Amino acid sequence: MKGWIEMQRCFHLFVLFAICRVCSLTCCGSVCADEPADAALAVAPGEVAETPLERWDMERLVVPPVVRWLDSESVVRSLLYQGEEYQGQTTEIFAYYASPATLAGKQHAADRYPGIVLLHGGGGTAFSEWVEKWARRGYAAIAMDLGGKRPASPKFDEVTGQVVQRFDHVRGNRKRLAKAGPLDDHEAKFQNVNDDPTDDWQFHAVSAAVRAHSLLRSLPEVDAECTAVTGISWGGYLTCLTASVDSRFKAAVPVYGCGFLYAGESVQRPMIDRLQPRQRAEWIRLHDPSRFLKHCRVPIFFVNGTNDKHYPLRSYDRTYKLVQGPVTLRIKAGMKHSHGHGWAPLEIGRFVDHHLLKKHAMVELAEPEVNGDVVSSKFRAAQKPSHAVLQYTNDQGPLVDRKWKSMDATLATGVVSAKIPADATIWCLAVTGKDGAMVTTEVMFRQP
Repeated sequence: MKGWIEMQRCFHLFVLFAICRVCSLTCCGSVCADEPADAALAVAPGEVAETPLERWDMERLVVPPVVRWLDSESVVRSLLYQGEEYQGQTTEIFAYYASPATLAGKQHAADRYPGIVLLHGGGGTAFSEWVEKWARRGYAAIAMDLGGKRPASPKFDEVTGQVVQRFDHVRGNRKRLAKAGPLDDHEAKFQNVNDDPTDDWQFHAVSAAVRAHSLLRSLPEVDAECTAVTGISWGGYLTCLTASVDSRFKAAVPVYGCGFLYAGESVQRPMIDRLQPRQRAEWIRLHDPSRFLKHCRVPIFFVNGTNDKHYPLRSYDRTYKLVQGPVTLRIKAGMKHSHGHGWAPLEIGRFVDHHLLKKHAMVELAEPEVNGDVVSSKFRAAQKPSHAVLQYTNDQGPLVDRKWKSMDATLATGVVSAKIPADATIWCLAVTGKDGAMVTTEVMFRQP
């Protein structure tokens, strides 16, 4: 009898384990048919932990940093501001600043402007062209170098004072600062997990962005309650982190950047996988945007292309679904990857204008629905988009290599719809407003 009871107990335990296992697999059932198996794997149990937002002392970072103006007269001005301590030494961060007042050659502005923080990507620096673009749009803009360097200063016309030549893209002309923080190379970004989580590049880069925000808000010509942040590539990655850490922003636009870099087809993944298991787990916990974005409450606009190899579509899809607050998407078939292509989309300005200046909103698409072979998405009936398409690919294989096509979608009052081609593997609806601004639904993957 005793043996029989023990056998029953073992059987019940086995059934319980099997039920739990089935439930676990069911929860991962959103994996699509053509997805590599490892893309769906969760991090090992020891890797999952709360997002370490406490690494950044916001009570200290909201205080405007000490500033040294290197050029306080030109249309695009330059400065150094105080950063975090690095290896026991104080640091400074180089930045460009411009506003409608500086472009007009004024020392004092009659008005207050909305502000924006600009975060460059890999191989980039503080771009004078970028701050000038935003200043001409009516913003006070600051862009800093996130690798402890300084680009060569622009040349200004002696008569008009306008910029006539820039050297931002000439890497050989950049100089290391005397009080520099960590470099922004791959070693600093990946081989940086040790016993001191405050000496890594990500910690310093996010701190630099938050300090720039505090500085911007302290300027008399800036409306402190009317600020945004945007970044490109690694700067988009940092925008995901910064907008999660600093809730004072009213809008955030990460271009290309996303989380889940340790999974799927990201070109960053091999560098993460080369880490020792404990270091890899710590890198994910401390640095991957997937551990941050559930805390983001800032309205956020994700901009990317369908074939980006740095921030691939499957990781991207998982990333924007983490955000609990408002999310807008622009996923354009074939969008190229560069700083120039990253700051070009007119939708970035439209989104920021709407949230900071209460200007006209782009079309706001609801979560797409599939009924049979038709995908549809609703929007407010008062909004009158001018054109809509279904973007799709019927290819298999690596995401970066898939060819994308488009076909006209049907617009009716408050709804857009399209028939999904029978062989389509990934698709999304794209709607363009009368102002030329395009938004998309989330991408959808063919299920088994």
